[in-house]
Amino acid sequence: MRRERPTGAGEDAALLRAVAAGDADALAALYDRHSGWLHARLARRCPDKELVGEILQDTFLTVWRSAARHRGAETGGWLWTLASRRLADALRRQERAKRPLAEPVPPAPSAEDRVLSGLAYGDAGEALGRLPAELGEVLRMTVVDGLSTRETARLLGIPEGTVKSRALRARHRLRTALTTRPGHPGGTP
Repeated sequence: MRRERPTGAGEDAALLRAVAAGDADALAALYDRHSGWLHARLARRCPDKELVGEILQDTFLTVWRSAARHRGAETGGWLWTLASRRLADALRRQERAKRPLAEPVPPAPSAEDRVLSGLAYGDAGEALGRLPAELGEVLRMTVVDGLSTRETARLLGIPEGTVKSRALRARHRLRTALTTRPGHPGGTP
């Protein structure tokens, strides 16, 4: 059963009341009445025709879902507010998607980290220097630099499991080198 649509100044308000009551024909009438100028205003702000169409659809989907909450403000202004907010959100999402992901920045080293990373002499520094490069690199990144396994794996371009196994082997070799040195209790005399 098709209802008669009011005309004149109260038409938008009556259409919104009908949309709030679930009348799809009222939504279609509201769309026919406002989609042209909304499309033109959106297109002036965004050259992507597909995005403009999506924003327009999303705007009227929001009208369908929230017409009951409309509080009598001028319908055209309300529609433009909905559409412009959706356009701004979509453009922000596009900008974020275009930005390359930033590499994780290691935390600023503490005084203790600076002392540990400055180890060039002494038993620990020598033992660390004798480790194979791939083991020493993992140990420096995870212990000295304080990076997580995930961060180390991403920076080195290797799986997290490989980081874990290399770190375990490096610690074992370092411990063996430090405990079997002359003068260490349990080491060689």
